[in-house]
Amino acid sequence: MDKKEDRCLNCAEHKNCKDSFVSWVFFIIGIIATVAIRVVTVLIYLDPIYAKIAWYIGVMGFFLFFVYKFRISHIREKRIRESGLADKINANGPLNHEDYILMSSIICSLGSKKEKINYFIIFALSAVALVLAIYMDLIR
Repeated sequence: MDKKEDRCLNCAEHKNCKDSFVSWVFFIIGIIATVAIRVVTVLIYLDPIYAKIAWYIGVMGFFLFFVYKFRISHIREKRIRESGLADKINANGPLNHEDYILMSSIICSLGSKKEKINYFIIFALSAVALVLAIYMDLIR
């Protein structure tokens, strides 16, 4: 096992940034929501009821996904506030062992592969949806 993997396994954020079942569920919810919202522009031309269904699926999926992401961010922010980490760093104050563990966990969570994949899918499908919408609205 390499040092990054070892560091992440001992990280307080391991459940949030590694492949836990819950993180995979919300990752999939986010992907489904992304696809559903992006296909609305095509489905509106095929059958408006399918477009509405896709819109509802997308919005509900994003709602669930972002509630999950907000909860994770809120927990991290609370831990930072309770530890006084930001104040210590801003004042160039001494950091204790727990501060280093907290910083390590935050840094570890920033390296989430699922989050990078999620961003890529959002960007790619947004570009495809934009091209299709321009085609359907202006060229066709």
